[in-house]
Amino acid sequence: MKPYTLPLFPLNVVTFPNGLLPLRIFETRYLNMVRSCLRNNTPFGLVASRKSEQGLPFHAVGTVLHIIDADVVELGLMNIRCRGMQRFRVLTARQQGDGLWVGEVEDIPEEGELNIPEDLQSTGSFLKQLMESLGEQGVAESQLPFLKPYRFDDCAWVSGRWCEILALPLADKQRMLELDSPLVRLELVNDWIQAELAKGR
Repeated sequence: MKPYTLPLFPLNVVTFPNGLLPLRIFETRYLNMVRSCLRNNTPFGLVASRKSEQGLPFHAVGTVLHIIDADVVELGLMNIRCRGMQRFRVLTARQQGDGLWVGEVEDIPEEGELNIPEDLQSTGSFLKQLMESLGEQGVAESQLPFLKPYRFDDCAWVSGRWCEILALPLADKQRMLELDSPLVRLELVNDWIQAELAKGR
């Protein structure tokens, strides 16, 4: 994978490929970053923040985000919605004078489509039921937590959506993002769901 330059946005959040992330932008450095991305139709990189006395204040593996729509609420305040693209790894990074981090990064190879095995199919079924219930409640498509196309039979898509909505610690979500096997990620998600269901019995 050929390295390239990417503006970085450290946040206390983890988003996966094909995920939806709404953001409220108000800091000058990020307003300028978003304007540049919109003007040039370029992405930026989301990296999860971490406390580090040595090294970078964010994790090295993140997700490329593409802005799908933006709305200027008022002067100095912008709402955007982003789609997660591919994962990437930060090779080096520097902080500009305005405080914006810029990284030299390389893409992590895409996780290919993999059908959910029979013993894990409940993970896709539960997610589908959630989306159907939101539709029955009259939730507008623009307010739904996921972007189409829905792939309820794909390990990577289902595991990513669960990781985004489950109440997992940030460090655990980051570890999930760094896993190269969507099947292993889905198995871990299933274990967590089953443990939560067992608590409710």
